[in-house]
Amino acid sequence: MREAIIHGIIIAFGLILPLGVQNIFVFNQGALHPKLRHALPVIITASICDTLLIAAAVGGVSMIVTSVVWMTPVLYGAGAVFLAFMGWKIWTGIPEAGEVKVLSMKGQIGYALSVSLLNPHAIMDTIGVIGTNSLQYGSGERWAFAAATAGVSWLWFTGLAGVGRWLGNVDSSGKIIRLMNIISALLIWGMAIYMAVQLSANL
Repeated sequence: MREAIIHGIIIAFGLILPLGVQNIFVFNQGALHPKLRHALPVIITASICDTLLIAAAVGGVSMIVTSVVWMTPVLYGAGAVFLAFMGWKIWTGIPEAGEVKVLSMKGQIGYALSVSLLNPHAIMDTIGVIGTNSLQYGSGERWAFAAATAGVSWLWFTGLAGVGRWLGNVDSSGKIIRLMNIISALLIWGMAIYMAVQLSANL
């Protein structure tokens, strides 16, 4: 049981640490809102979505998806399009100096749902990595593994929003956050290109 929990924590950090659309959105909402509690809708929504994806992967979806030959190129193609679009959204949504753009609770939840559940790159990570790694354990250990990975998501998103809020307080001009958004958009476009390359290799 302990081995499964430690394994789940390590796997979760390995997947969640790299910069992605979901992380960027959670961080930005923490940075832009005056209080961390105002970013709770996005923290909770993103965490619940990750928990549901992990539960589905560990529950057997990964075996079904990996057995379908055409599923991998479809996910790569959809992932490339999705990431290219989200990079454009981040780029065009970069605020000017001194400008603040915050989302309502409804907006936070809707956007968090889209970057969590409609992101083929995140789905591939969850199903392909977490789901596959869970197969080596028996029923009880498998769900302990799942709980550990889900727990990391909840802690990570809360901490990420908190760091964003701290940076928002420090960077009153908004210049650092604006620069981070520019870099984020470029990195996400890079990820889109990578997935397009992977798509061509799987055709």
